[in-house]
Amino acid sequence: MAMTDSPPAPPLVVPSVLPADFSRLGDEVRELCEAGADRIQWDVMDGVFVPNLTFGPDVVAAAREHSTVGFEAHLMVADPDALLERYVEAGCELVIVHAEACTHLHRTLVRIRGLGARSGVALNPHTPADTVAHVLDETDLVLAMTVNPGFGGQSYIPAVEPKIARLRRMIAESGRPVELEVDGGVTDHTIRAASAAGAGVFISGSWMYAYPDGKKAAVERLRTAAAESAPHGVQGGARR
Repeated sequence: MAMTDSPPAPPLVVPSVLPADFSRLGDEVRELCEAGADRIQWDVMDGVFVPNLTFGPDVVAAAREHSTVGFEAHLMVADPDALLERYVEAGCELVIVHAEACTHLHRTLVRIRGLGARSGVALNPHTPADTVAHVLDETDLVLAMTVNPGFGGQSYIPAVEPKIARLRRMIAESGRPVELEVDGGVTDHTIRAASAAGAGVFISGSWMYAYPDGKKAAVERLRTAAAESAPHGVQGGARR
């Protein structure tokens, strides 16, 4: 199936709370909503799949009432199946698991949907795009990591861009409304290349928090840069 010739949906900007002040997460979430975030991402790390430890489901649940936009949980964990239900119950409308951590990826994605959430699958920089070729029917989002997971503030890896383009073609050929997200080193400069390659949803953390004109201006700058660089017909995603 060829890409649609209809006007593209606006790109989505999804801040990560990883650089936030953890002592005031409720306020931080509220500020991200006021800045125009389309969703908010929780980088969940278990100290096994990646070195760091971050947000448990109780922390996410405590912050949920402060948000007017959807939550997505990016599970960078060795055993995602054991945690799916708890993060959905905590208020995450989208749950992303790593293909590298799932022995039975199709089954895991089906279970996420069965819990009432949207399903996502993340690919580390070295993981081929074709890994998701046979699970697109059960996938609402594919996340192409543009850094190695586990730490904030890393530099964007341009070598992932051909994979982003390959994923975009696979999604277009499937005819399914699968979002294509990138995460890692996203700035107002690197977002242009990722958008040009076909991504429509962009995670930003360290750059956004450090932007001198504030988070609202950062969100607007990212969204504008992505829209200016997007191939005709590339869709953003769902604001939820």
